Amino acid sequence: MTGIVDAQRLVKTFGRVRALDGLDLFVQEGEVHGFLGPNGAGKSTTIRVLLGLLRPGGGSVSVVGLDPWRDAVEVHREIGYVPGEVALWPNLSGGEVIDLLTSLRGGADRGLRAELLRDFDLDPRRRARAYSKGNRQKVALVAAFARRARLYILDEPTSGLDPLMESVFRRQIERVRAEGATVLLSSHILSEVEQLCDRITIVRAGVAVETGTLAAMRHLTRTSFRVQTAATAERIADLPGVHDVRRESELLTFDVDTECLAPVLREVALSGVTGLSVAPPSLEDLFLRHYGDSGRPRSRTRV
Repeated sequence: MTGIVDAQRLVKTFGRVRALDGLDLFVQEGEVHGFLGPNGAGKSTTIRVLLGLLRPGGGSVSVVGLDPWRDAVEVHREIGYVPGEVALWPNLSGGEVIDLLTSLRGGADRGLRAELLRDFDLDPRRRARAYSKGNRQKVALVAAFARRARLYILDEPTSGLDPLMESVFRRQIERVRAEGATVLLSSHILSEVEQLCDRITIVRAGVAVETGTLAAMRHLTRTSFRVQTAATAERIADLPGVHDVRRESELLTFDVDTECLAPVLREVALSGVTGLSVAPPSLEDLFLRHYGDSGRPRSRTRV
């Protein structure tokens, strides 16, 4: 496998605070990779290391085959970046900011720039001081996408965007993926990650607690059932792999471990079913499974 981002055992401390505690992150070339974790998990510190803005205190890291600290200029020529908090030069127009940022990577594709301005509904003539948060975000997105890159590092890129603009963003991700680019997407919008990402890495307390495809990681959570059935709550609760059985009026609701789905389905069918709703495990379930307690992270897994 070709790794356009390959970070191994990264360590970064700020005084007594250990922001990264042996973090591993491997992003394959050509994939959209989700990067998830709560505030303070180490995501922003990792991104700053990848950009060459911070020097790691331990471990190794390469981005597009280069050391981002020693070869920061070369690395940045290959990267489109959207920060989590977009700050613009207040006296410049949006168009001037876009042209300044893209000039650092060789200049914008003029046709692509015009198309992005139209699709994101952004007036490039207005001064940055007059932009709302959403419009500042659009400036950063247009600047990142207006010149093709090998790697896009996007930190909460849809913050402040309305649903229509979020759909425009998703189309741009599909476009750059089709062109063979790689995307590292840090987001708190779990539905966005589910729709776009080929693989995800979950980070907690400065380490990667799980890495893999969403399909491969669904074993970490359960499937939820809402069944209108003659079966009693006690009978369903006695089945292996069944959790949190509740009676809600005429419905039984319960959760089932993935490996126990078949026998549970057979029992429910034999008991007679007049209504059935089954919700597959979601990324939100998976996320909460890791962060719903105060314990240390689970052992790391790469899939």
